[in-house]
Amino acid sequence: MTDRMKVGVLVSGSGTDLQSVIDAGINVVRVISSKEGVYALERAAKAGIPSSSVTAGDYPDIRERMTAIADILEKDGVELVVLAGYLSILTKELLDRFPGRVINIHPALLPKFGGKGFYGLNVHKAVLDAGEKESGATVHFVNEGVDEGEIIMQVKVPVMEDDTPESLQARVLEKEHELLPAAILKLEEEKLKEEREQAK
Repeated sequence: MTDRMKVGVLVSGSGTDLQSVIDAGINVVRVISSKEGVYALERAAKAGIPSSSVTAGDYPDIRERMTAIADILEKDGVELVVLAGYLSILTKELLDRFPGRVINIHPALLPKFGGKGFYGLNVHKAVLDAGEKESGATVHFVNEGVDEGEIIMQVKVPVMEDDTPESLQARVLEKEHELLPAAILKLEEEKLKEEREQAK
């Protein structure tokens, strides 16, 4: 289908969220990693998706790094940029090139437990320390604030009395793998609807 939205995915680790997007049949045209040799790049290769590593070693200046990433994404005609476990803050050098077209998945129910330092097990530990009865995952638009953009979709996960940060993380991750593809497909449908309206 030629009208499928072209998606670029930014990763930093093993790429389980990336795999969920690939498995859902999303049209991923480029994967970019902040580190070399991570398993996410292998997942991209197995799926026949072109990939690149753009690291802090290559570009110590984050603004130059973000410009390099944006150049690659633009060259591939990417329409939606998806952060799937990407552990770097984005700057305006990338965000201004893709206004309203960058999304992230966060392993908590934003606006709670978001912002600097809230990533990985830190998030789940904070949820347990706060005595929360539920957690979950959020897909949101990315702006220059950390985890502050408009929420697209959320899913809730109950917190069990005997949960550890690791067990809660595993249960939230399962839901992430359903939520992220669903959010991308929702945005794709909205884009197609908009295009059909404009064509009338």
